[in-house]
Amino acid sequence: MPNMSMTKNPMPSQEPEVRNKNFKEVTLGYTKEMAIDEAGRCLNCKHKPCVTGCPVQIDIPAFIAKVAEGDFEAAYQVINKSSSLPAVCGRVCPQETQCESKCVRGIKGEPVAIGRLERFVADYHNANCTDKAVKPESNGHKVAVIGSGPSGLACASDLAKKGYEVTIFEALHLAGGVLAYGIPEFRLPKDIVQKEVDGLKDLGVKIETNVVIGKTISIDELMNEYGFESVFIGSGAGLPRFMRIPGENLNGVYSANEFLTRINLMKAYKEDSTTPIKHPEKTVVVGGGNVAMDAARCAKRLGSDVTIVYRRSMEELPARAEEVEHAIEEGIKFELLTNPLEVVGEDGWVTSVHCQKMELSEPDESGRRRPVAIEGAFTDIDCDCMIMSIGTSPNPLIKDTTEGLDTESFGGITADEFGATSKPGVYAGGDAVTGAATVILAMGAGKKAASAIDEYLNK
Repeated sequence: MPNMSMTKNPMPSQEPEVRNKNFKEVTLGYTKEMAIDEAGRCLNCKHKPCVTGCPVQIDIPAFIAKVAEGDFEAAYQVINKSSSLPAVCGRVCPQETQCESKCVRGIKGEPVAIGRLERFVADYHNANCTDKAVKPESNGHKVAVIGSGPSGLACASDLAKKGYEVTIFEALHLAGGVLAYGIPEFRLPKDIVQKEVDGLKDLGVKIETNVVIGKTISIDELMNEYGFESVFIGSGAGLPRFMRIPGENLNGVYSANEFLTRINLMKAYKEDSTTPIKHPEKTVVVGGGNVAMDAARCAKRLGSDVTIVYRRSMEELPARAEEVEHAIEEGIKFELLTNPLEVVGEDGWVTSVHCQKMELSEPDESGRRRPVAIEGAFTDIDCDCMIMSIGTSPNPLIKDTTEGLDTESFGGITADEFGATSKPGVYAGGDAVTGAATVILAMGAGKKAASAIDEYLNK
């Protein structure tokens, strides 16, 4: 008999006034009893609508059925057939707009907590299974993967399982890409990312860090001199955007990329960090996406009073609802319908942000309401730290150093739905193609490219 509760089992978490002073994981995860009870809410629909919302096509009803039976390892094996990063995706994927948005239980109540169950299953496996992956027999083909973020890890995993000799080239000193440098510890503990990377090594994947493709070595050299028959570009979108307003070059003004990299990768919040960061008293974060929430919540944990400045209203915030709720609970303020015009400073350091107040226009042809300035309405916000989180784009280094590689006007690499680029044998996926998107979409692109590379090398 299904559990017909209209609401999800709530996620246990640290209290807001405790967690906003530490970098430990905010959400604590389901217990076995909670997971089984939540799994009982699944109706095991014949047509599996939830699967259509999953970019990597996990058989969601099948794994949830195993959870309901209490066979958590079997549930993990179902997920593992489609996803190489379940502990990651269970934490950071926007299930509410993907698999859970298709759940039948969501029509008259809350959908099944698919993401929370995925996280539980992955955590159970990681805590209880000590078996290492076995390296398959080599098929004699060599593939290079550029970038160790979600798309690169997914592509490398699928290829390694087919017997390819895969080498990942990572520009930074630690593998994981945006999972390591972009997402804070309190949302995604780094030991989880490291465990996923270690699993790839068990499959035989080699990881070369501190290698900047386009500087250290080029794609053409990988293929012509190092014997790689195919290359997958999963280098992400790490080039930050700025507003190009006066004062952006003042000390204390960071891109969200730099701020989060210092915090997450270099552990700048620790007293003994070799890459320190200023612990600000007042921080302004410009932007309304998940990255803005991450930066704001990190600044809060450094002891700062934090204000998020966003030029539209709360209804238009692109960040996940859960992340916005957590930010509000943790004491972060929102200055909405506000747009920075100038960064004001003294002695070379930021002291405040001069802003224009905005209002939303009537909906245009697309139905979108645009922010327009309210004449004569301004506000100034004091701060000694400002973090720009208004988007990123792919770094031009690879396209500028690779012969015959077509790109789009915004800098993304041109690729078809399977990741094939204009250069034979070279595939691309994730943020390097689309611009900044989600972890699971990048993984889906990596998996599609792995399948296409396998077909290309076995014609």
